[in-house]
Amino acid sequence: MVPWLPLLSSGERVRVVADLQVADAAVGDYVCKIGRPAGFWFGVVDGLLKMSNDSSQGASITFTGVPPGAWFGEGTLLKREVYRYNIEALRASTVAGLPVSTFEWLLGRSIGFNRYVMNQLNERLGQFIAAREIDRLNDPDSKVARSLAALFHPVLYPGVGEVLRITQQELAYLIGLSRQRVNEALRSLQQQGLIRIEYGGVRVLDLAGLRRVVGRAVER
Repeated sequence: MVPWLPLLSSGERVRVVADLQVADAAVGDYVCKIGRPAGFWFGVVDGLLKMSNDSSQGASITFTGVPPGAWFGEGTLLKREVYRYNIEALRASTVAGLPVSTFEWLLGRSIGFNRYVMNQLNERLGQFIAAREIDRLNDPDSKVARSLAALFHPVLYPGVGEVLRITQQELAYLIGLSRQRVNEALRSLQQQGLIRIEYGGVRVLDLAGLRRVVGRAVER
């Protein structure tokens, strides 16, 4: 669940493995909280997190889900800022953290690591631009399709594979819809042959087709 580890030299891997910290997060625990200084680059080993705003300042907005294999927070570390978002566990999760000192040490010496981080930033920018476009729509089916397509992103979330272990209630939390409406949208996408609803999760049968649903909604 550390996809960038093979990019490092043997000496770099020795230090990284020694410095990595792993902890468990219960449902509702905050891995990151708005206003706190950033001390780690985080990765999800197991479980499911969500990235959101501070609901005390207005309407609650969930920016994205964070499934297994995802690493996040590099932008905050690079800018040496405090967190501008909350990262909360939607289910019991295991999270890894690389100290900021080791993160900066790798940036200063590893070309492979720099390329990985740069690619992360580029893919995440595209993901948030797409999210902004679709959030302007009132079509729940397109919102569900977009959220699923985003969670199956092979670069940002390489640990997901073909099956996303997520409940309909967890998906409803991420999208901001009712569980009943999410269920209707999932069944519609299943009838189109794009996904298959399985026990405890969703299998994507046609990721390109799922993305086309989003594209057509934006064009309308």
